[in-house]
Amino acid sequence: MKIKLSGHHVEISDSVKEHVEQKLSKLASHFPSLIAIDVFIAKEHGQFEVELVTNYEGSRLATSGKDQVMYPAIAKAAKKLDSALMHRKGQLKDDLHKKPVATAPEIAAEMIQGMDLS
Repeated sequence: MKIKLSGHHVEISDSVKEHVEQKLSKLASHFPSLIAIDVFIAKEHGQFEVELVTNYEGSRLATSGKDQVMYPAIAKAAKKLDSALMHRKGQLKDDLHKKPVATAPEIAAEMIQGMDLS
């Protein structure tokens, strides 16, 4: 899985890259069709905001996490993305198991005309 990491008012060090890769490695094993994740880390008003964006099975998923410290913000966003991916996977499986649509019921008058009442 490809991880594109970018920062706004934040220096992206090697330890941050390793932490992000560690948090997102679980997602790669659970969702093998996941190709890439864009990670945006920004610091605004004394808080870190981490946004994760990806495409999974035809839909765009985006989550974010905020915290005063960067590492918990990354963990929150990763946990939310895991939940969103599980939800989307459930929707895709649900589509495969749809019940057949009921046909129109026969009208009682037609049933009576077809009966032999003698």
